[in-house]
Amino acid sequence: MQPIEEVTLLYEITRALNEHLDLRKSLYKVLDILASSMDMVRGTITILDPVRNEINIEVAHGLTSTAMQRVKYKLGEGITGRVIETGKAVAIPKISEEPLFLDRTGSRPKRAGRDLSFICVPIKKGKQVIGALSVDRPFDASYALKKGEKLLAVIAAMIAGHVIKLETIRMEKERLREENRRLQNVLKDKYSIRNIIGNSNKMREVFQMVSQVSKSNATVLIRGESGTGKELVANSIHYNSLREKNAFVKVNCAALPATLIESELFGHEKGAFTGAIKQKLGKFELAHKGTIFLDEIGSLGLDVQANLLRILQEKEFERVGGHRTLKTDVRIIAATNKNLERAVADETFRGDLYYRLNVFPIYLPPLRERKTDILLLADFFLEKYAGQNHKDIKRFSTPAIDMLMEYHWPGNVRELENCIERAVLLCEEGVIHSYHLPPTLQTGRESDTVPVLSLEDAVASLEKEMIIDALKNTHGHITAAARILKTTVRKFAYKAGKYGVDYRHYR
Repeated sequence: MQPIEEVTLLYEITRALNEHLDLRKSLYKVLDILASSMDMVRGTITILDPVRNEINIEVAHGLTSTAMQRVKYKLGEGITGRVIETGKAVAIPKISEEPLFLDRTGSRPKRAGRDLSFICVPIKKGKQVIGALSVDRPFDASYALKKGEKLLAVIAAMIAGHVIKLETIRMEKERLREENRRLQNVLKDKYSIRNIIGNSNKMREVFQMVSQVSKSNATVLIRGESGTGKELVANSIHYNSLREKNAFVKVNCAALPATLIESELFGHEKGAFTGAIKQKLGKFELAHKGTIFLDEIGSLGLDVQANLLRILQEKEFERVGGHRTLKTDVRIIAATNKNLERAVADETFRGDLYYRLNVFPIYLPPLRERKTDILLLADFFLEKYAGQNHKDIKRFSTPAIDMLMEYHWPGNVRELENCIERAVLLCEEGVIHSYHLPPTLQTGRESDTVPVLSLEDAVASLEKEMIIDALKNTHGHITAAARILKTTVRKFAYKAGKYGVDYRHYR
């Protein structure tokens, strides 16, 4: 190749590299130019994956996409692997006479009277080799391979910036894939059935039903009062199902205005209504192959219910303002705290939709019906919020436990969690006492005829509680207990005797 031709070639490559925003398109264009100017039969740009120590074909000319995806080299393997390992270019006059040549792509059939020359040069990022540029051309005894090698080295330096960006993108994608896998595992562990707290008989029934339905595609209707953990059960069903790696889309039907609910669920076309400036995908499209959780489904209007029934029966829908019927493969989990049977009788909820949703109902009992779970939940939330707030709080005092057990918990588990979080924030000791609990619990009985303690009885109750806690903390050691309460041993013993507290019971 004459010097003037080389200048023209380098100019064309410079133009190609700046022609496209798409990095791969630019590099493909470079290989096309080499094919026409250097009689290149095939060429590749390979990139080293430093994590796996693996070399991948990123861009190629004269290779099928299948061969590109299939073929990988280890560092130091074959000619390309050796070039990337050593950082030194290699020029082979006849590949048929080179024993190190692997031809792993299978794209170089041996034909009588036809041989190929091979040139491979490193692509560098500073002093670090990140890939290689290789070229096959028909064997020509008059062609100066060393000159061709130098020309390719210049081109490799020119394309290095694009290759570096592709390497960065590849590593970022791999990092995101790893992060996605990690988050999937975290979610699966977080929403495991084991993480739903409770050992009461009613909760054991819930666990059994969740285990039975998770691996199926059945529609699930979760019933229960507000705050009982319906969303937690829905999460558990999805992340333990066969759809766990696909989307889990949540929709709170009560939080969306009636005018927007159809657009949110089914999407809309551009110009479907005022403000629809572009096409929007609905939640059912986003949840394709995954699961959609429709919380507070009892608040849906009758017109939306009709469209939802169509999805349940036919697995199809249309966007708002659209005419094309779209298919969707979505598992539906619905939840409500309303009496749907009464709503059907009142004709505010479609009977046919109710029966389609009620394929596998799961009822979550209110906290007042699972008293044995209260302390389990309280301990769980205590550990959680004590850790978050860096406090060394170990337990609840006996009066505090009595309060938790006697309260009727109209807000269920959500109210209990908020109550424990507040108590942890107020507590500056190692024990949560009754006075750390909210006022609603301190007079919190369902009856309005709660007897009010006199001041003397309230003081006596608090003193007894503090004495017992001090003895628990010191394993019945009176001197140490008196020191904790900043009083004398004589006064401590007198008060303990007055309230019938025997220190020997705590040893």
